[in-house]
Parts: sequence; structure tokens; C-alpha cells
Amino acid sequence: MSNANKRYLIYAFITLFILVVPFVRINGNHLLLLSFEKFEFHFVGFAFSVSEFYVMPFLLMFLFIGIIATTSILGRVWCGWACPQTIFRVIYRDLIEGTLLDMRRVKNKQKEKNYSKAKTILLKTIAVSLWGVLALMIATNFLLYFVPYEDFFTYLNKPSEHILMIVVLLSIALFLLFDIVYLKENFCTYICPYSSTQTVLYDDETKHVIYNTNRDQECTTCEACVKICPTHIDIRKGLQLECINCLECCDACTKVMGKLGKESLIEWGSTKSVLKNTKINFFNKKNIMLSVVLVASLLFALLLASEKEYVLATAEKSDSLYRIDENNVVYNSYVLAIHNIQEQTYTYDVKIQNDPNFRIRRFNPPQLEAGQRKKKILIVETTKVSSISKYSNTTYKLELIVFAKEDPKIQTITHLAFIYPQNTK
Repeated sequence: MSNANKRYLIYAFITLFILVVPFVRINGNHLLLLSFEKFEFHFVGFAFSVSEFYVMPFLLMFLFIGIIATTSILGRVWCGWACPQTIFRVIYRDLIEGTLLDMRRVKNKQKEKNYSKAKTILLKTIAVSLWGVLALMIATNFLLYFVPYEDFFTYLNKPSEHILMIVVLLSIALFLLFDIVYLKENFCTYICPYSSTQTVLYDDETKHVIYNTNRDQECTTCEACVKICPTHIDIRKGLQLECINCLECCDACTKVMGKLGKESLIEWGSTKSVLKNTKINFFNKKNIMLSVVLVASLLFALLLASEKEYVLATAEKSDSLYRIDENNVVYNSYVLAIHNIQEQTYTYDVKIQNDPNFRIRRFNPPQLEAGQRKKKILIVETTKVSSISKYSNTTYKLELIVFAKEDPKIQTITHLAFIYPQNTK
């Protein structure tokens, strides 16, 4: 099987996977979702609220270091085999313009059609229109990673109430239209920062598309490798910034040299293996360190994900530090915010943990629906404390348990700073 056919199979798998993921739910939660409206992040069936986003840096670290490690070992395999930009260009250039409309030869990506003819203009219009429809579908699929599908299609029925979402949807579709039809591979060369980093990440053991200069005299100068290159480079001139490791040139050279009973002059290998004919050591210091950081990032993410909160609560002091009533009882007021992150309705109550000198003076337990937030006034009082300063107010640290009355296992602990006035006697 040619490298092109292998890539097409991988493209099909990636496309199907990306299309399906927004619709997959595990235990009522999405497989992958970042909802700015609900301030939630869903990952493999776990739902994290905005206060639990501390898991995301480790996931992002795992993602970016993973790409760096992959580039260090396998070159720009991401660009040629998994990047959406490359997949979209193959769909538009090779499938729509090449296969469906016969506007160009897939084997010659350098030659553009003569647009002075009416037929060519008509075919180009059809191609752009087809891609426009696909761009709208892709933009919709992209937004489903930020807006739950069950809400997204409901919002579409009331576009006047969700203008921002509609504007973002159309903006993404228009960008894809401009990018894929007009910007083309120039996006990879001049805009994407990833291509500029390859010179830093590559070494003699990095696998990439390489022309075997040791067999340069065998080249027939047919330029099949040049014609088929989507980024318009000549791989015979060595590694270049524009190369995306798609191996189209390798396939072209394999066909030509195969007719002569010889192996391809272009390979996917390293400088060491191809030009110096020595074995690659994948377990070098750089790869080992990258692997250690990758594993550490994943372990930290899993560890933090396991410590999931069941309910979120924060307490803030009111406008006064403390107050004293007519019975010489000191009390502090707080604004307690409770966020029910469960999938059902609960009534939340509070209690002071392990300190009999303090008690709840006033609190009205709120009933919160799934995902609902509410702020309530909380007043804590005391008539007896262990020690009082003669020179300044005394601060006591209290632990407040917020729990669901229907299921006390659903609880969280938040801390209160109780201010007691100085002893003036």
C-alpha cells in the first residue's frame, strides 16, 4: 500500500473520530467538552467545574510535549498525517477539484488551471461552493466541542437569541473558506509557528523525508517528486521548512525507480540511517527526558482528576468585620456562594466542624437544581472563645461543611475567618 493510501485511511479515521466525539456521552457527561456557558470541562466522562480547571494545564502540557516528542522522533508526522489543515486541503484539492471535478491532476499539484475559460470558472465555482458547505459543517462540528449538541441545535431554532454563536459559526466557516481555497499551503509555511520549530527539534536521529544524496547519480531528473509536492518544494535540495512529511514525493519516486528495478531515492528515515547507514538510537537522552515529562504530566492530570469536588462553595466576608448584639453575642456575616454541580436537585445545609464554641445563627438552606448557583447570607456567632487579645482583634479559622441534606456524602469544606473584637476590659 502506498503512503498516500495509508494517509487517506488515517484521514478517514481521524475525521470520523472528530465528528463522533461531541455526541458521545459517558455517565451523562460528554466525552470531551469545554462549555464556557456552564463553566464546565468534560473529559472522558468526568465533569469538572471552573474551579477544577487545574487539571487542564497538565492535559495541555501532555498535548504540546507529546507533539514536541513526536516531532523529535518522527519529524513533522503531525503535519502530513493528522493536521486538519492538511486534511482539509486534501479534501478540497485532491478530492473535490481533482477526483470529482477533474480540474487538476492529483499527480501534478504545481500546475494551476487556466481560468480564462468559462467551463473552468464554472467548475471552480462549484468546487468553492462544495467546500463552503463542508466548511459550515466543520465549523458546526468545532462548536460542538464548546456548546453541547443538545443545546446547540436548540439555539439554532432561535438565532435572534444567540447571535454571538451564529457570528462565531459563520466566521469560522468563512475563515476555512479563505484558508483552504486561497491561502492554501502558505498557511503552513508563513503563518503556522510549528513549522519554524522543526529546526530546533530535529537532529541526526529524527526521521523525516530525506533524499539519498549518496545515490544522486541514479536520479532520472523526471521531477515527479517536484510536481506532486503540495508545498511546491524540491526535496532533492535537502530538508526545507515547507516539507510536511506527507511522503507524496516518496511514492512518486518509488513508482519511477520501481520501473527501473531500483529502490526509491527518497525515504522516510534519519540522516544517520539513510546517509550514514547507521542504526538509530531511540533511547537517547532527549527522548527519555521527553517521555518522562509526558508520563509525569499524564499522572498529575489523572491524580488531580481523581480528587473531584461534589459541590462548590466559597464564603466572603460582608461589609463589617463583626457585630455585637444586645446580649453581648459576637457574630460575623458572610456571603456564601454554593454551586450544585450534580445532575439532580439538592438542598444544601451547613455546619461548623469540630468547634462547639461557634454555631450557625442564621442560614436558610437553598434548594439548587442541577448546575444552579445561588448566594445566601450566613451568620456565625459565639459567646465563648479560648483566647482574646488585649491589643487587636483576634481571627479564628473555622471549617464550614456544606452538604446535601438528601445525601450527606455530597459535601465540601470551605474556610471562614471569624473576627472577634479585642478585650477592652
